Amino acid sequence: MVAEIEIGRGKRGRQAYAFDDVAVVPSRRTRDPEEVSTHWQIDAYRFEIPLIAAPMDSVMSPSTAIALGQAGGLGVLDLEGLWTRYDDPQPLLDEIAGLEEGKALNRLQEIYHEPVRAELIAQRLGEIRAAGVTVAGALSPQRVKQHYQAVLDGGVDLFVIRGTTVSAEHVSGQAEPLNLKQFIYELDVPVLVGGCATYQAALHLMRTGAAGVLVGFGGGASHTTRSVLGVTVPMASAVADVAAARRDYLDESGGRYVHVVADGSIARSGDIAKAVACGADAVMVGSPLARAAEAPGRGWHWGSEAHHPELPRGERMWVGTVAPLGQILHGPSFLADGSMNLVGALRRAMSTTGYTEVKEFQRVEVTILR
Repeated sequence: MVAEIEIGRGKRGRQAYAFDDVAVVPSRRTRDPEEVSTHWQIDAYRFEIPLIAAPMDSVMSPSTAIALGQAGGLGVLDLEGLWTRYDDPQPLLDEIAGLEEGKALNRLQEIYHEPVRAELIAQRLGEIRAAGVTVAGALSPQRVKQHYQAVLDGGVDLFVIRGTTVSAEHVSGQAEPLNLKQFIYELDVPVLVGGCATYQAALHLMRTGAAGVLVGFGGGASHTTRSVLGVTVPMASAVADVAAARRDYLDESGGRYVHVVADGSIARSGDIAKAVACGADAVMVGSPLARAAEAPGRGWHWGSEAHHPELPRGERMWVGTVAPLGQILHGPSFLADGSMNLVGALRRAMSTTGYTEVKEFQRVEVTILR
C-alpha cells in the first residue's frame, strides 16, 4: 500500500512522482547499443521504435505520418483537425505560424469552427495507406459515434480514442454516452484509448477490450489543464499504477496483454527511457516531433485543447525547429539536451543497464531523486 500524507486535518493525499523525480539505475551488466532492439508490437502491427506521434496538427499531417511510419514509428492523424476540415489547410497553418501572441487563441477558435467532413477523413487516411505504412487516426470520445464509420471506410489499422480524461463509466443526462465495451467489441480494428491516470480507471478501460491504454492527461507541453481545471498527474507514478493494472488484468483475463502508452510529459529522450522503465510499452510524443523541420506547425506547437470553443485548456507555444525528423529520431545529434537522437538515447539507456528488449527494460531499477 502507498502511504498517504496529511494535507490538512480533513484531507490526505498519496505521494506521487513525475519523470523528473525519478532516474534509471545502472545494473551490473552492460551491452553494446548495437545489440539492443527497440521494437514493439501491438496486435498484428510491429514497429521498430516505441514512439507514437500525438494527434496534433502542429505535429502530424498525412506526409509526416508517412515519414514517421517509414522511420519505424507510428503517426496518428487528428481526425478532427485541419486536415479533415479543409481541402487545403496549408494557408491556415501558415497563418497560425504568423499570428501575434495575443491574437492566437481567438483565431484558432475561429479556424477550427469549420465542421469536420467525413469524406476528408477517408481521403486523408487513404493517402497514408497508399504509402504502405500503418494507418492510425484519432477521434475524441464525443465525436466517435458521428465519424467512426468514415474512419473505418478510410481503412484505418489502429483507432485511437483520445481525450483529456476517458472513462469506461461516463455518465450523462444530456446524451447517451459512448459504450466503449460494445463499441470496441463491434470493431474489427485494435483500439487505443485514454487518457487515464489511476489503477482503477485503467483496469476498467482494459475490460472494455482496448488493445492499449493511454496514460496521462493535461501533461503535454502546450496544455494548461493544470491551471484551468486543477487536474494534473505525476507521470512516473501514473505509468507505474497503470502497468500494475495491466499485470493484474493479465491474470484476470487469462493472458490478455493490454499495452500501456505514456502520453504526456515526454519532452526529452531521457523521459522516454523513464517512461519505459516505469512500465510503458511505448510513448506518445508531441513537442519533440513539433521541432522537426517537416512539422506542419513550423516551430509552433498546439493541441486540440487550445481551440476548445468554451473552455480552452491549451496554448500555441514556440518550440523552435531543431533538425529534420530523421535526425531527431535517429541522430546524429549536435545538441546535448535530449532533443535529438531520441531512439539512440533509448538504446544507450537500455545498453547501459544491460537490457536488450523494451519489455525487459520495464524491469530496470529506478530511484527517487527527492
